[in-house]
Amino acid sequence: MTDWNYADVWETVAGELPNATALVHGPRRITWADMDRRADGIARTLLDAGLGRQDKVAHYLTNCPEYLESTFGIMKVGMVPVNTNYRYGDDELRYLWDNSDAAAIIFHGSFLDRLDGLRPRLHKVRLYIWVDDSTAPCPDWAIGYEQAASASSCRVTAPWGRSGDDLYVLYTGGTTGVPKGVMWRQDDLFCRLNAGNVVKLPEDGGLDGVRKTVQGPGPVHLPACPLMHGTGGFSSMGMLCLGGSVVTLESPRFDPVELLDTIDREKVNTVAIVGDAFARPILDALDSEPRRWHLSTMLGLLSSGVMWSEETKRGLLRHKPTLILVDAFSSSEAIGLGASVSSGTEAGPTAKFSLGPDVRVLDPETLTDVVPGSGQSGLLALGGRNPMGYYKDEMKSDSTFKVVDGVRMSIPGDHATVDQDGSIRLLGRGSVCINTGGEKVFPEEVEEVLKLHPLVRDAVVVGIPHDRFGQAITGVVELEPDAQVDESELIDHTKSHLAGYKAPRRVRFVDSIERSPSGKVDYGRHTKEAATWAGQA
Repeated sequence: MTDWNYADVWETVAGELPNATALVHGPRRITWADMDRRADGIARTLLDAGLGRQDKVAHYLTNCPEYLESTFGIMKVGMVPVNTNYRYGDDELRYLWDNSDAAAIIFHGSFLDRLDGLRPRLHKVRLYIWVDDSTAPCPDWAIGYEQAASASSCRVTAPWGRSGDDLYVLYTGGTTGVPKGVMWRQDDLFCRLNAGNVVKLPEDGGLDGVRKTVQGPGPVHLPACPLMHGTGGFSSMGMLCLGGSVVTLESPRFDPVELLDTIDREKVNTVAIVGDAFARPILDALDSEPRRWHLSTMLGLLSSGVMWSEETKRGLLRHKPTLILVDAFSSSEAIGLGASVSSGTEAGPTAKFSLGPDVRVLDPETLTDVVPGSGQSGLLALGGRNPMGYYKDEMKSDSTFKVVDGVRMSIPGDHATVDQDGSIRLLGRGSVCINTGGEKVFPEEVEEVLKLHPLVRDAVVVGIPHDRFGQAITGVVELEPDAQVDESELIDHTKSHLAGYKAPRRVRFVDSIERSPSGKVDYGRHTKEAATWAGQA
């Protein structure tokens, strides 16, 4: 049995490579020794505030060194990092922090006004740590991050110690209509991510295996996508375990030119993105200035979380044929379902993946294997190391994590067919969940907000194809008799209640939604009609 804990691993790396660079953000460079020391300060601050074993600490941050550094500190004292989607609105934030039992929040100054308004309703939060991003001064109800990071000059441990059973909780909107916290034991998460690394630490080698493997600075990794998402966070954690460094972009909004400039300047080896929402702007920048960037140190581009088109992959490979493009099919609940690897002149087809180890495609009714080449669709199921379940949601946990033939498997709801050669073709979630640029959006949530408008009688929300974001959210609205309203008003109305990415990009007005007698909606019909309408509009 293994007992991996990230704080143990990173302390070991810091001992082996104290002067190597761990974190980079613009002109800022933090060595492994400095990150270790500063993480001890964060750990001490959490303990001094009265937080206890496995208390939850939420990150409300855009990409920055403090995100990973404080994750290190949280884990040092057996507490639990909790991600926060910084695009959420008030109600969404309050729900997530209340549901996660967050006892502390580490936040950027740019979120000060929103957080200050929510504080009277966040009764479980005992500590706020402010991270300076040159937008607003530290309020008197928070501790400055630099003060917290300098709170200790020695190794910090908690009375209860730490172990592989300590949790890492990743909140995702991809399981039900509200965010759910996926509970990973650190030992399981470490082994699952380590299995996918190009360089693998000996799974049963313990910390001595880390010392033998980390003989010098590891890869330079850049998460172009947010660290709050699994793709950005997990890939960065994996690279740190190899003694690598993580480079974060200075701008909170994705800029492909900044990305490419940073790759050349920092000699980046690997980059994490989320499908065409990132890849297409990168390709457009390369096409417009093909001689500007050398990309000489780039080895791999990893995408996960949304489909990545074959056309875009081919375009990127035209600029650097030696680049390895890894299209990983995973979810917060199931890491390692499949992958498609492209390089040279060969670009993997969209939504076609080779099955990962321990993956089966099961008939939804019988939970028996779908026959390859039969054309029958089934549910993807992953055995092996999986999450413990969803935080405080036993019913949803039981429906997602099932025992099949004596093996506990994660079945997050992805439908696929199996080709004769054993590869899978992803069909999507069985629900009507919309995936726009890697963000999961549930139609029911947006529909309810649209129907709050006094002139809206009924509404349906669908996702139609979009060349950059995969799917574009489209509202189909039935107005009250004789009512008149334009689509921009309804879009703005939605944005006043929900995160901006959940708002429809377009709104189609119809005479009737035409629900069935039971109140059900034909989402398939509305999706087709909306796509046709959008193409003609």
